[in-house]
Amino acid sequence: MNSPVDEAVQALMKAAHDRAAKALGLTCTGPLAWGFLGVTLGRRAGDRWLRVSRTAKRNAGRKAGEGIVGASELVPDGVPRPHLYAVHDWTAGEWAFESEVLDYLTQPTVSPDRADIDHDPGLPDEWWVDLRQALTLLAEAEGVKATVRDRWIERAFPQFLGVPAPATVARVTGHGDLHWGNLTAAPLCLMDWERWGLVPFGYDAGLLHANSLLVPGVAARIRKEFAAVLDTPAGQIGELAALAEMLQAVARGWYPGLAPHLVARAEALTGVCPPVPVHSEVSA
Repeated sequence: MNSPVDEAVQALMKAAHDRAAKALGLTCTGPLAWGFLGVTLGRRAGDRWLRVSRTAKRNAGRKAGEGIVGASELVPDGVPRPHLYAVHDWTAGEWAFESEVLDYLTQPTVSPDRADIDHDPGLPDEWWVDLRQALTLLAEAEGVKATVRDRWIERAFPQFLGVPAPATVARVTGHGDLHWGNLTAAPLCLMDWERWGLVPFGYDAGLLHANSLLVPGVAARIRKEFAAVLDTPAGQIGELAALAEMLQAVARGWYPGLAPHLVARAEALTGVCPPVPVHSEVSA
C-alpha cells in the first residue's frame, strides 16, 4: 500500500515487473501500486493487472492448493474475486519472484492506503449481504493451508492477550486477510488470496471488526452482520486470534492509533487487560 523507502528495493521490483511483463507479452501503463514494504508491485496492463511478488529463494515454488493459484482452483466461482489468467515465476540471486495476471478492477478498494478505516465508507446494505454470502460460500471450499497456526495461538494468547490458549480451535475455510485494503466498494470483490485456507472460526469477521474499531458504527454493523459467528464460543476464539495478531503488529510498531481500541476489545471479551505490547518476532 506504500512505496518502499529503500531505493534498491524499488529498482529490484521495477526490474522484476518489467521482466514479468515481457515474458507474459503485456504492456503496462499507469502508476505503480506498491504493496507492504515493497514486497509486491502491481501495474495495469489494459484490462488486466500484473502483480509481482518476491520472497527468499529458499521459499521458491507454489504449494498445491495454496495462494492465488489454489484459490482459482478450489474457491467457488460465486465468491467475487479477480480472475487469474496466467502466472510466471522465476528465481534470481537471493530472491524468488512470482507474478500473476489478473482482472483489472475498475471499482476502488474501500481503503487503498491502509488496512483499517477511520471513517464510515457508507457501504450499501447489498454490499453487506454480498460479503456474508461470499464468506458462506468460501467456507464450503476445500482449504489446504492452516492459516494462523495452532502453535502460534498457543504462544500468542498468553503473550498478547494475557489469557491461556484455548484447548481446541474450530476451523473453517476463510480468506485469512480480510481487511479494508483487500475489499472493494460496490460491487464487492475480495482481493489478495495469499493467506486463504483453514482459519479459526470467526477469524475473518473478527479481523475485519478489529480493523473497524476507530469507527464504532461500522464495528457495530460487523457485529450485527456476523452475530451468528462472533456471538458463539468458537467465534470468540477466532476473534481473539485476530486481536492477538493485531496486537502483535502493534508490538512491532504498527497501528498506534488503533492500539487502545484493540486492547479494550480484547479485555471486553476475556475480562483480562492484555499485557503492554513488546517487540516480538513470533510468526503466525
